[in-house]
Amino acid sequence: MKSIISADRADKRTSLFIFLAGFFLTNALVAEMVGIKIFSAEATLGLNPAHLNLFGTTLDFNLTAGTVLWPFVFISTDIINEYYGKAGVRRISVLTTGLIAYGFLIIGFSTFLAPAPFWLDQNKVDAMGNPFNISTAFNTIFRQGMNIIIASLTAFLIGQLVDVYVFHRIRKMSGIKMLWLRATGSTMVSQLIDSFVVLFIAFYVQANWTLLQVVQVGLINYMAKGILAILLTPLLYFAHSAIDKYLGKEESERMIEEAANSSGRLF
Repeated sequence: MKSIISADRADKRTSLFIFLAGFFLTNALVAEMVGIKIFSAEATLGLNPAHLNLFGTTLDFNLTAGTVLWPFVFISTDIINEYYGKAGVRRISVLTTGLIAYGFLIIGFSTFLAPAPFWLDQNKVDAMGNPFNISTAFNTIFRQGMNIIIASLTAFLIGQLVDVYVFHRIRKMSGIKMLWLRATGSTMVSQLIDSFVVLFIAFYVQANWTLLQVVQVGLINYMAKGILAILLTPLLYFAHSAIDKYLGKEESERMIEEAANSSGRLF
């Protein structure tokens, strides 16, 4: 009976990790892929432009589409951190980085494949009847993403490592209570770093942006991510409650305690 119970616990732990890792990976990969689209947050919500004055420049909330998904990435990071500790987050972060890089290599390769004539002919006009080259559109969109992939992956890895560190520092000070504090606190710090690192590498180092432009756009991105992270905080408690029901309260608390005391080694 004891071995059956142990096997059942191990199976539930593994199944939960696979689900959380899959959710984490999917959001991170899709965020990278859709990040090439810039959208107006105000127009999407039916609001007037913000016209924020930052260091002498007027800026609106014009954001990458990936901004919508990154808070979900960091929330899933905090949940994995809560139940599987530093090692769990580091493993999935390294795996995700490698798979995103692999994904973009495949996407980049696909842009060099010769388009089939019938595909071009079937899509030679858009919905309004205007001339349209679907191959050019495909290549233009996906090659934009290739230009910032190194910066994005670097920012992602640094942000994940910082999130893990801050989460457990707050955990040591607050104990098992105040999940919202360690989750939101670690997310706010890690997203601050993520927002600026990607812009600094992609547009200051690789392009011709000034540091002032990096700061201005970085602040806009960080404010948007921060607002979303705070609004999504109740999702943490919903996930926590669902996991408690799935694992059982006793097993859930055992995993949280083991995660808090884990060494954090990658393998």
